[in-house]
Amino acid sequence: MVAKKYQSKTGGLNEAGRKYFKRTEGANLKRPVTGKVKRGSKAAKRRASFCARMSGVKGPMKDSKGRPTRKALALRKWKCWDLNKQYTY
Repeated sequence: MVAKKYQSKTGGLNEAGRKYFKRTEGANLKRPVTGKVKRGSKAAKRRASFCARMSGVKGPMKDSKGRPTRKALALRKWKCWDLNKQYTY
């Protein structure tokens, strides 16, 4: 689990979290694709790939107190819920 200071409240990592992973593991993490993208573009394919992988992760969408889990927050941030409406792959 990543330290809270590196997590974005809306899901995923914040800028400090991406810098931390670059420094410690050499990972070059990009920001999430959150805006409107052109069908078939590199960003659309990246979003589709993330949504396909993350949707298959086991685990609940809400915790015992009814709050959304990190998984649910990430899927919401990447707009995976409307993947079938806007994008084809």
